[in-house]
Amino acid sequence: MWRANPKAWVTRQFFVQWVNLVFGPSVKKYLEENNLPMQALLVLDNAPAHPPNLEEFKFLKVLYLPPNTNPILQPMDQQVISNFKNLYTKHLFRRCFEVTENTNLTLREYWKDHFNIVVCLRMIDQAWLSVTTRTLTSAWKKLWPESVAERTFEGFSFSTHDCRPTLLGVRHHKGSRGKRTRQHLLN
Repeated sequence: MWRANPKAWVTRQFFVQWVNLVFGPSVKKYLEENNLPMQALLVLDNAPAHPPNLEEFKFLKVLYLPPNTNPILQPMDQQVISNFKNLYTKHLFRRCFEVTENTNLTLREYWKDHFNIVVCLRMIDQAWLSVTTRTLTSAWKKLWPESVAERTFEGFSFSTHDCRPTLLGVRHHKGSRGKRTRQHLLN
């Protein structure tokens, strides 16, 4: 189910249609096919498109999240989506530049005759693959801290054996006081 909207937002009317024509029947069919109890939970935020009295199906319970919880409960809303959009825009501009520089096409001709859903999906794929582990980790650590490592050092390997000669050189340069030996410092 798809509808155009100038602001690229879901409208209340469209959302209600989606619940009645797509979501509700799909959930009911799934529950029946899998011999599951006829009960489902739909969790919604307080977006303007979500009507406060949405109880169209007896088997479907609607739960509304408290106001201002989206940034915490939906980490993709924070930096991941904006990062993805920036990466997509970068890929799009790069492609437009390549086409106008390397072919006889104008940008208008490219848009009209050569930019299609396949090209768009490839750029979406490239942009998503460019989202870093660090960005995803940063977004998820507020909601589910146990799911991410304490610290992520991408592309950085560290071994204590690598720093031993440096430490010994510094200690030797500074002079040694007391009865500590080099072996004692390494252990």
